[in-house]
Amino acid sequence: MTDPNLYETITAIAKRRGYYWPSYEIYGGLSGYVTYGDLGTKLKRNIERTWRNHFTRQQNILEIEAPIISPEIVFEASGHISNFKEYSSECTKCGHSFRADHLIEDKTGLENVEAMGGDAIKRLLAEHKIKCPRCSSPLKEPTLILTMFKTQIGATGGLTGYARPEAAQSMFINFKRGYQHAREKLPFALAQVGKVMRNEISPRRGLTRTREFTIMELELFFDPQQPECPWLNEVEDEEIRLITEEMLANDERTPLELTIREAVEKGLILQEWSAYYMGVSKRFITHLGVPHDRQRFRAHLPDERAHYSAQTYDHEVQLSHGWLEVAGHAYRTDYDLKSHQKGADTDMTVLREDGTRFTPHVVEPSFGLGRQFYTALEHAYERKDNRNIFHLPRDLAPYQLSIFPLVTKDGLKEKSQEVHAALEKVGFTTFYDDRGSVGRRYARSDEAGTPLAVTIDYATLDDETVTIRDRDSWTQVRTPLVDLATNLRSYFSYTAQFEDLGQAIEP
Repeated sequence: MTDPNLYETITAIAKRRGYYWPSYEIYGGLSGYVTYGDLGTKLKRNIERTWRNHFTRQQNILEIEAPIISPEIVFEASGHISNFKEYSSECTKCGHSFRADHLIEDKTGLENVEAMGGDAIKRLLAEHKIKCPRCSSPLKEPTLILTMFKTQIGATGGLTGYARPEAAQSMFINFKRGYQHAREKLPFALAQVGKVMRNEISPRRGLTRTREFTIMELELFFDPQQPECPWLNEVEDEEIRLITEEMLANDERTPLELTIREAVEKGLILQEWSAYYMGVSKRFITHLGVPHDRQRFRAHLPDERAHYSAQTYDHEVQLSHGWLEVAGHAYRTDYDLKSHQKGADTDMTVLREDGTRFTPHVVEPSFGLGRQFYTALEHAYERKDNRNIFHLPRDLAPYQLSIFPLVTKDGLKEKSQEVHAALEKVGFTTFYDDRGSVGRRYARSDEAGTPLAVTIDYATLDDETVTIRDRDSWTQVRTPLVDLATNLRSYFSYTAQFEDLGQAIEP
């Protein structure tokens, strides 16, 4: 079910509460750029941490941080200069440009028009008589545009460079270093979290399509003669909803319901490593709050697949305005390493125990963090009794605790600040608020997604106990200050539930 107003509601709250807002506002704004506020920055970092917990820490994946700008030769070798392009239609009157496939999707409701190819895009624009969405004038025939930021390296120029549109190429360029640090054993993986830039023709929908965003990528290198994934059993029973290439070709959109193991055995996922990371991806996106029936993995048809891919599945989630890709899972074969071997004239092969040499194959899970960020907000949102609530998972919420004095007199303010400082000192992220009534403070805390609110009242001064209020149920418990930190640690490590935090207070 779609709700076109939900996006606008969340965007308005995000601006007001400090999750994110359009960049360069005082100069009129600039499409495709957002600035994260205090709440947003903290939520973003928590999603990054959660991604690492799922994808890198359990298997001790190696992580690198490489430059954002690369010389042109890198992207010539990788194929990006020739292939990283989108169809753009320019208005004959006002001169504005728009992504042609997006114009068609907005007019017709079709999905994944990009995969239909250039001839279909040109035909659909003409058939539906699509005009400029700004001034209703005719559009020029669409042409392919390179969507990478170009720059000059060096104060006086001389060397052309590009901002990276993905983080993957630096993992391939540094493969030999990584292989050395992995004790020259396969399989091994390199991961990277960092900024990338794409010179989008027509950015839209806030965080879901921007010109600068954080990407979280992992490249798993393996021997194609030994493609077994030793960790597959950890996710083999994970249920997924799958739309295959054959289904798309036959215009079938109802997903298959099957387990990761069944998808591998049926040959629907070519590599066990891809299947493993798709299973982990399902768990990661579920942890962000997205239920099973609002997730699916959709294959790319050959015309849609990137030039390096033998098979790609997009991990998509259903949002208020339709399905959105939140991750891509590509089997890149040995394309990238061979391309850089040729471009840099450097041997990228490795030695097997039998003395034969080969180029490793690669599977890649890739995540655009801004899309996970918005997905988490939308799936956490509830309007309840004229209040906005974000039911963010307790380990993702920007602040763990709000600290309130019941009133700001008779020593309650000073006691509240003392509790606030003590909890901060032992590692909790807390927000102190004494402005307005307690009811208004609870409402602000709920809208900020803070799981718990700790209130210091007159009883606190008598018996050293405090009230803890649950964001989700609005129920309250009473707990001794001496036990507060210990109980909260149990709660935020998911070893205790709210009712375990103290004595229930009757409404």
